Amino acid sequence: MPISNKPLLCLIVLMALAACEPGTISKGADFQRNYSVARKALEQGNYDSAIRSYAVLIQNAGPLEPRLRLEYAHALLRAGRYDEAAQIANGLAAGTTGSGRAAALAVSGTAQHESALADLSAGRTGASTLAKLRAADAALKEMLSIDAGLDPLGAMASRRADIARDLKRLGAGG
Repeated sequence: MPISNKPLLCLIVLMALAACEPGTISKGADFQRNYSVARKALEQGNYDSAIRSYAVLIQNAGPLEPRLRLEYAHALLRAGRYDEAAQIANGLAAGTTGSGRAAALAVSGTAQHESALADLSAGRTGASTLAKLRAADAALKEMLSIDAGLDPLGAMASRRADIARDLKRLGAGG
């Protein structure tokens, strides 16, 4: 009759768990719980709460930091803090490639466009507003070239068309 390795495997796992520093397992559970709170706040439109939660989570995010920064930037965008959202998303895009970069560029481009629209609504049509429109268009253009699949319904392509119309209306071309 062959000897089963299951009891030995269980003993090794239990010894490894016992060797963990006190609180390591609960810190992981706390992190996951706090992430759930942040994500739920974002999804329910409690943007200020989401922003605070993500800011705390990012400090200990380890390899999840890029994802949390993206969600943090998204929360800033949804809260109407466009310039901050663009800054965070641009920083993330600068250090990321592939679909991660494309997602950061989508947030950046959207935030810069919304900031420019707020400027236009306030009657500000100067160089700063034009720069935001051009930066938004460049970000969205690159995002679509990297991963057009992130825009399955054409919202980013439509936003680029809106930006082109705004630039043309302001005499800056499109």
